[in-house]
Amino acid sequence: MEYNVSGADLIIAAVAVWFLGTFINDRVAFLRRYSIPVAVTGGLVFSSLTAILHAYFDTTVTLDLTLRNILLLAFFTTIGLSSHIRVLFTGGKTLAILVVLAAALLFFQDISGVFMALLFDAHPAYGLFGGSVSLAGGHGTAIAWGTIAEESGLRGARDLGLAFATFGLVAGGLSGGPVAEFLIKRYNLKSTENCSDENLTHSSESSPIQPSVKQALGTLMLIALCVKLGGIINSYFSSSGITVPGFLTAMMMGIVVANVCDVAKIRLNKVAIDRVGEISLQLFLCISLMSMQLWTLVNSIGPIVVVLAFQVFVITIFSVFIVFRLLGRDYDAAVIVSGFVGLGMGATPVGIANMASVTGKYGPSAKAFLVIPLIGAFFIDIVNAFMIKMFLAWPLISEAPLP
Repeated sequence: MEYNVSGADLIIAAVAVWFLGTFINDRVAFLRRYSIPVAVTGGLVFSSLTAILHAYFDTTVTLDLTLRNILLLAFFTTIGLSSHIRVLFTGGKTLAILVVLAAALLFFQDISGVFMALLFDAHPAYGLFGGSVSLAGGHGTAIAWGTIAEESGLRGARDLGLAFATFGLVAGGLSGGPVAEFLIKRYNLKSTENCSDENLTHSSESSPIQPSVKQALGTLMLIALCVKLGGIINSYFSSSGITVPGFLTAMMMGIVVANVCDVAKIRLNKVAIDRVGEISLQLFLCISLMSMQLWTLVNSIGPIVVVLAFQVFVITIFSVFIVFRLLGRDYDAAVIVSGFVGLGMGATPVGIANMASVTGKYGPSAKAFLVIPLIGAFFIDIVNAFMIKMFLAWPLISEAPLP
């Protein structure tokens, strides 16, 4: 029997899962201490239950992901609407450093993946799917390159890539917070920003200044407009043979609108934008984790866990000893590290959730919420494409006989 969750049922389930994650985190000291996002906790419980239903009651639960995709667009639009040119200049140096570090991370991920593939006596190309293709690239990149690899004769590459992308999403959500916690406590770091600063995002749970109905509806209309215009631009790019992620064009439209409003002296309601962004992010993560079909990964669970454990070790060492140090060893650097681990192991929203969890506990970091979305939404995908092609041209991979 198959049961599809969609529409109002999906919203009810996602919100319930979020509250379940909150309930569990509040009562499990480990999860609370290491700033594990509640959406990850609740989503893992839900996907585990659906796996039990599938295994013992022959019932398959599937989710309609249309709403999830809309939430992703809305979330990145709010990131754009919170990005002002005057603030972008303050993060210029940090952004440039992170682009270089992201490229280095992709290289180390692929080297590690190829090494682990050879260790398991598999074709070295499989290692790329245990590296940047699926981890930094996510599900979309895994599907795209997996399809190409299978057409070239690399059997099962697409499914393997999806498996790594799925577990990488979980690993990124579970490891980013603890790494930041370690750095903050080890160096006694504190936020130096005022929680009321208009340029901060995701910095507090509540605000004494609540938006009016007029402001809330205006904000929703503005976000919808950015999503629509971003979709039109994305369609134009696609018709021209240029592939651009939909969330990137939505975010860029948000940036344009925010700065046009600055020039026109139009003040956007920061609280309303932040609340829409936070809700979109949390529901997106809940639905993403809820949609995992864990039973499809049973046969390859052993090697996947081993490879992922090694990749978590690689990104942790890289983040603590290189990223944190080069970014100044301050509070902003620690928060950025939590986001860097999240986007490096799973996806940009996971990195944002990691940072939101950390800043909700220790205080705001405007710089982190500025540079991590830009790295994850744009730069890392471009660099990853070049990195993958470079490794595919490596004789160790290109000349290896197919299985």
